[in-house]
Amino acid sequence: MSLPSAVPCTTVPLPPSPLVTARAGLLPLVTLAIGFVMAMLDVTVVNVGLSSIEHSLATPLSMLVWIVDGYTLTFAAMLLVGGALADRYGAKQIYLLGLLLFVVASLLCGAAPNGGLLVAARLLQGLGAALFMPSSLSLLTHTYQDDRVRAHMLGIWSATVGGAAALGPLVGGVLIHSFGWRSVFLINVPVGLLGLVLAYRLIPAVQKNPRPLRISSHVLGIGMLAALSFALIQGPVYGWGSLPIITAFGLTLAAAALLVQRERRGVTPLLPPALFATPQFAAANGIGFLINFGVYGQFFFLSLFLQQARGADALHTGLQLLPMMAVIFAGNLLSGRMTARWGARFPMQLGLTVAVIFSGLLMTVTATTPYWIFALVGACANLGVSTAIPAMTTAVMQVAGRTHANSAAAALNANRQIGALVGVALVGAILHTFGDWYWRTALAFGVICAVYAGALWLVARYIGKPAAPASAATPDH
Repeated sequence: MSLPSAVPCTTVPLPPSPLVTARAGLLPLVTLAIGFVMAMLDVTVVNVGLSSIEHSLATPLSMLVWIVDGYTLTFAAMLLVGGALADRYGAKQIYLLGLLLFVVASLLCGAAPNGGLLVAARLLQGLGAALFMPSSLSLLTHTYQDDRVRAHMLGIWSATVGGAAALGPLVGGVLIHSFGWRSVFLINVPVGLLGLVLAYRLIPAVQKNPRPLRISSHVLGIGMLAALSFALIQGPVYGWGSLPIITAFGLTLAAAALLVQRERRGVTPLLPPALFATPQFAAANGIGFLINFGVYGQFFFLSLFLQQARGADALHTGLQLLPMMAVIFAGNLLSGRMTARWGARFPMQLGLTVAVIFSGLLMTVTATTPYWIFALVGACANLGVSTAIPAMTTAVMQVAGRTHANSAAAALNANRQIGALVGVALVGAILHTFGDWYWRTALAFGVICAVYAGALWLVARYIGKPAAPASAATPDH
């Protein structure tokens, strides 16, 4: 489950501090990985704790969806803002601010006396992550200035990211089993404080590179996502035809229309128009949206299914999810080799075809299906989709070229997070609407199979030979 890569900022490095140049090895990498790994773990470990949170705080299903999607909402909505703020005020300063907010929010999550305050703290967590994650990879790039050393460190970074995603459910299960659900948040406090101290001392500052913030466009984007989240999550509660839900959908469409209009007419749009010179960029972003829809919708469903339908506790849920998650790391590695040899199209087609087939098989799970069959089919589906993810990123970067790499990465990350938000919300709506767990299973995996099939169609239709980079299509001035 390759979580969004940090959005690198177009900034100029200051000379490395003597402390950094004197300390060879992995310490700066470990320092910057602390925040990234915490943010990733908080996406996955919370799912394992949902059943415990439901019993402890007496939260309804819709609030469980908010606990997951609240984090994703502010993270997705503020990613582009985080990158712009890092350019304007300095990557190190924004990184430290975001990490501090994340630590404070984690403390509030761990101390939350009810579901409403837990959701509010999760929103703050997402804001913190959106501020520090775009800066982390940029700071890493500027810290290791030798090309060969940087390439080696980025390889270790990628392996760390994949490993953290795979181990997230098991880590959450162990913590919840031993110390309760609050521990998955409170563990961030000492770890995050250590990360703050190390980053302040070890990571060199990066020169500012101010650019327009486009506040009105960001506000429209935030409003659109907030209204869409409310409509999807509260729709089963209020009724899909109720006035609040119809109004929320109307606000979503109105904000989206205004945002598109402003972007077309704006002197400094959020995304360079050159990126849309070829349909491959929009198609790859659509694929990213659909993939995250399926992956995160599946993970939300499975965490509740294993505990409430199969009777597993948090620890055994983490253990049972582990084989289905561990294959993600293997799929990411396999994708890189396949893409280098055959280009981005082949691993995307192959991976998504496998994901469609095995997600469809999961629709047939019944109360008598042995765990090992369930886990094997789920692992195959995840292996397929994790093979498609790095190739999808490659397709976006081929279009962007070096000139627009930052904007393209930010757009892809934001779209993937929006996909995760919508996927969790719609799976939550299925859980809310239908009472029988095996009807829920058939419907949820039917939807997931359909979105993977939609992504496969986009690959077949729009992802072909490497396109000319957008930077080549439009001369730089």
